[in-house]
Amino acid sequence: MARYRGPVERLERRLGVDLGLKGERRLAGKSALEKRPYAPGQHGQRRAKISEYGLQLQEKQKAKFMYGTSEKQFRALYNEANRKEGNTGNVLVQLLEQRLDNVVYRMGFATTRASARQFVNHGHILVDGKRVDIPSYRVKAGQKIEIREKSKNNVQILRAIELTNQTGMVEWVDVDKEKLFGIFTRVPEREEISIPVEERLIVELYSK
Repeated sequence: MARYRGPVERLERRLGVDLGLKGERRLAGKSALEKRPYAPGQHGQRRAKISEYGLQLQEKQKAKFMYGTSEKQFRALYNEANRKEGNTGNVLVQLLEQRLDNVVYRMGFATTRASARQFVNHGHILVDGKRVDIPSYRVKAGQKIEIREKSKNNVQILRAIELTNQTGMVEWVDVDKEKLFGIFTRVPEREEISIPVEERLIVELYSK
């Protein structure tokens, strides 16, 4: 299944959570989820009982849409997490956090992961001084992520950095806002990663 490219606010309303898909609009209190906190459609305000499978599937969809992965990519990450030592769900979230597009977003160079993915695709991002245009590239602890010289005046990037004064920065990145580079200092622990996803249900779904 290809990556979802439809209306993202409709997704957030259907799943009932803020997935960070509308950066500045959300910060301004203009997101559709805040205005209409119920599912879209004619019967959106009806309460429907969700099955156990439905809950598990919903959690997988939250993670997929939030990190912008395809079904194939997500399944591959799950399989890798399942092979590694430790809690499979925790490892899965850590692997998702190490994606280059997510790290660019976490460093405040983009207001959403979708924007970060676009910056990576268009060659605006350097990793240890070399251009990397693969959003799923896995960033390792200690690697330097920077905006290439020709892109340092990009209005969207500068606006995103400005907004970090409002949103704050996660603890596992060290960013120089003036020079537009950052260091991915370490892989975060699961309890540090604030996302509305119960990965335990994803593991149950794939374990069937």
